[in-house]
Order: sequence, then C-alpha cells, then structure tokens
Amino acid sequence: MGEMISSFDGMKLYLNKEVPDNARAVLVIVHGLCEHQGRYDYLADLFHKAGIGTYRFDHRGHGRSDGERTYYSDFNELLDDTNVVVDMAAAENPDIPVFLMGHSMGGFTVSLYGAKYPDKKLRGIVTSGALTHDNAGLITGVPKGLDPHTQLPNELGGGVCSVAEVVDWYGKDPHNTKTFTTGLCYAICGGLDWFKEKEKEFNYPVLMLHGEKDGLVSVKDTYEFFDHAASEDKQMKIYGGLFHEIFNEYCKDEVIGDALRWIENRI
Repeated sequence: MGEMISSFDGMKLYLNKEVPDNARAVLVIVHGLCEHQGRYDYLADLFHKAGIGTYRFDHRGHGRSDGERTYYSDFNELLDDTNVVVDMAAAENPDIPVFLMGHSMGGFTVSLYGAKYPDKKLRGIVTSGALTHDNAGLITGVPKGLDPHTQLPNELGGGVCSVAEVVDWYGKDPHNTKTFTTGLCYAICGGLDWFKEKEKEFNYPVLMLHGEKDGLVSVKDTYEFFDHAASEDKQMKIYGGLFHEIFNEYCKDEVIGDALRWIENRI
C-alpha cells in the first residue's frame, strides 16, 4: 500500500496507491493544509468499489512525507510534487483515463496545476473548497515580512466541518499538524498572484464543489474561478449549509456521489 517515492527534487513523499483489478480509471487525490492522505480513506473506498483506482500522497512537510513541517519556499513545489504523481499514475495505467481531485489547499494545487500543465492527458479535474482567490483572507491575511519558518497555530479545526466527531478527530489525528509556517502562506500568496493572470487559460473539464457556509475558504473563490475558467466542460455545485470539508459532512455520500458520477460520465 504505502511507499516512499522521490519527487522532482529528490524529496521523499509518502504515496498510497490502490488500484482495483480491471480499473476503469484512476484518480489522483491531493489533500489540504495540515492534513494528510489518510483522511480520504472513506472517499477512496467508494471510488474503489466503483472500479476507480486512487493515488494519494502526503504533501512534503505533511503526514508521513519528508520535509520541514508545512513549509514551502515556492508554490511550484506543490504543483510539481503533484505532477510527479500524475505522471506516475498515467505511466502505470496507460490504457485508462486519469483524473485529478484536490480539496482546499489541494484544490488550490489542482487548479493552478491545470493552468501550469495545460497539455497533460488528464480527463478532468475536481475541486473541493478550493482556495483560488482567498476572498476569506485565510492565507493572505497573514502578516508579511516574518521569518518564513515561523510556525502559526492551526486554528482551522472548528471550521472544517459541522460534524462534531470529524472536528474532534481532526484535533487528535496524529498525522495532522498543529501549526503551519508563514513560508507556506507566502508561497500560496505567490501562487494566487500568479493565478490571477493564468486562470483564464484553465481549460480542463472541471467540476467545482463548495460548501455554502465554508468559513475558511469563501464560496466566492469558486464562483470567481468558475466565471474565469476557459473550460468548455465546466460544472459547479454549491451545497447549502455545508462547511469546508464537504467530503466529511453529514451528507458526504451525496457529495462524493456527485464527484463519482461526474467522473464516470467522462470515462
């Protein structure tokens, strides 16, 4: 199941690869800030049952991957780590389509990825609560000019989900991090600035999902990205009353089912 792979610069990343026999497609899943790939076990299992394999990795500095905890020097590290896994998924499954999905900071990653790598053979991209403009000021509100290795407290917990058990376990999960660095924030700010010019060039088939009551990443981010993306095949679904982690909310089966059906319709 789990293995360590080398990224583009030699950084060791933890990869969890699960591909059922006779898989119809594979999905690369990109997790969010301060969390790890294991928080997507439930979602991945539903995809496996539908005959779709998954490739999940821990971002550098997250989970079981190497690297200074939650630190990035440049937003491209996020995109290029993802690219290593996308290339691996495509090379190892040459006869079936590859999809890409990202939540929150992972949604930021897959959105920018689509603009940076327009010629990848991806069949489609799914975003969940994607940080594409930071209308809520979650990251851009961090004071500038601090040492990039400064650790900030992770106070996301209460806002991640309306389900109490999810919030409770979020705080106890040993693979989640209690802090994140200012350097990560500065790197993401650089990516947001870059994306302002580039999002109009995003043209992959895309499904954008967001919780209407998301207090961490404003639903406006998804409205704006949907408006600007050049994709001919683009769909958006906003879930009334849901918080940030829509794949963990009380109606998670509906949300995951929407993503699964969208992918199945494009295999």
